[in-house]
Amino acid sequence: MITTLARVFVGLVAALHLYFLVLEMFLWTKPAGRRAFGLSRELAEATKGLAANQGLYNGFLAAGLIWGLALSPASFGVSVQIFFLACVLVAGLFGAATASRKILFVQALPALVALALVLASPH
Repeated sequence: MITTLARVFVGLVAALHLYFLVLEMFLWTKPAGRRAFGLSRELAEATKGLAANQGLYNGFLAAGLIWGLALSPASFGVSVQIFFLACVLVAGLFGAATASRKILFVQALPALVALALVLASPH
């Protein structure tokens, strides 16, 4: 039961990061992207290159989590999940400290829950 719940939460964190990729790479200057990040049209246009780069990194985090889910837990799938969840957690804590407290709840907390479930799962 806990292993299934852990996999669901890891998948959720991966899906969130795919969503962040889309927001940052493709919707940054669009109304949905500007609304999500509270940006003026001018600021969104001026920072779209930075946002696209940030989105790409979120895509790499999602890819790592999906890779960890695809690998057999008996091989090193769990280790890959732990590594990428730790990366997401650190990024979320850093973002909350330097950019917006909201990142603590949107990124760091789901990663922490997923990480706790993965660590509590029988391997």
